[in-house]
Amino acid sequence: MASNQKPLRILIAGAGIAGLATAISLVRISGIVNLDIQLYEQATELREIGASIALSPNGLRTLEKLGIDEALGDEIGFRGPSGIPQIYRHWKTNQVVSVDTFANVPDRRHQTARFHRGHIHTALFEHVPKEWIHLKKKISRAESNNDGVVLHFEDGSSAYGDILIGADGIRSQVRASFFPDYKLRFSGKVFMRSTFDASLVEGKVPDLPADAAHWWGTTDSFFSSRLGRGLYTVVGAYDDGRSAEELEKSITWDQVGNVQFLREKYKDWHPVIKALTELTPYARLYPNYAGESLQTWVPVARVTLVGDAAHTHGGSFAAGGSLALDDSLALGLAFKHAFPYGGFSFPQENIQQALALYDQTRRPHTARLLSIVHSLMNRKVPTFATPEEEDEALRTRMKSRPDLLWLSEHDVEEAFNQVVGESEKRNLEAQRTKGAAQLCHGAENAVASPTFESKL
Repeated sequence: MASNQKPLRILIAGAGIAGLATAISLVRISGIVNLDIQLYEQATELREIGASIALSPNGLRTLEKLGIDEALGDEIGFRGPSGIPQIYRHWKTNQVVSVDTFANVPDRRHQTARFHRGHIHTALFEHVPKEWIHLKKKISRAESNNDGVVLHFEDGSSAYGDILIGADGIRSQVRASFFPDYKLRFSGKVFMRSTFDASLVEGKVPDLPADAAHWWGTTDSFFSSRLGRGLYTVVGAYDDGRSAEELEKSITWDQVGNVQFLREKYKDWHPVIKALTELTPYARLYPNYAGESLQTWVPVARVTLVGDAAHTHGGSFAAGGSLALDDSLALGLAFKHAFPYGGFSFPQENIQQALALYDQTRRPHTARLLSIVHSLMNRKVPTFATPEEEDEALRTRMKSRPDLLWLSEHDVEEAFNQVVGESEKRNLEAQRTKGAAQLCHGAENAVASPTFESKL
């Protein structure tokens, strides 16, 4: 049946992985037929940029539910031959000290895979109509009231809608508009990243691990892995030592780095790592920041956040991509629940219900992760009397890493259904309490008021 109701206009700030996945989920998962989705991106073009990204089982299962099947095969993603999601090695000896494991991932397509970020972005982009995406739209601020939302851009133009979703990354302007006091905290780490053709290192580095490897030192670390489509990546994470204020004056996100500095930094590490750095053709710099957990993801009516805009966790545990995808799925499920008949009308109370269910599903989950991230950032590096003591402490730390199966194999739908069930239970209890109070009040009135017969 056709509807005269105008479409629900949803503005999405950012057309990265979080923004594109959210657009797809709102169409495919919510089942709402009357949507007008518009994405606003500051980039001048959408192309394959960025470094490597890992997706754990939760993120890969979400991609499947969104219908992005082409991202699940071995062409654009790499899975190591061992079937182990992560292997931790000693920086000097190359010894395997610890490994991650899967608990319940029977489908190989759902096992942790590593990609060039641009390839995941392109796979999502293919499922979003091009006319929905507006480029060269850098956000200056956002506004909202009970009637709608507005995005203002630095070119002087504005966009108006019914709902605003901030998917604009770690330095989100949408978040800044509604949480002006929110601050990012420098973790003390700078990541030096490089992604290049695997032929530059394969067959040229003796004993190069076939699986992804994460070497831990006492303060710094080094990661390497093959990616899909014949690519390879290395990531050196080092303690910078400068304050956040000093760092922001000298290093910007995705800044060109000095590859010689990378080589010098790891020259005393195991020969495999030393050889990898010598063959690495370039490096780019990524200062690492994290933010505290927000008290709400719905700061005002009609506005919410997804991805790094909602939970800036500094990329810890390579969870960012999967978290963003899971956010998108939860939001689609929330709108499906709030508009069960396909969305032929859009009362504000239903919009508020959808955003509240999304917030209740995702925010506590990511807050748990952020709590771990900040506890690690607050950890004081102890001093040791001997190198042997220091090495033993390192090995102990590698073996006592946080158990993150709750994160990597998280079931978003199960979590959402639990939130819905708890919400319905609370509503039912509230109705029973209200009904009992009305019944009691009615009985009191009956006693207090004499009947007709008693007046005779």
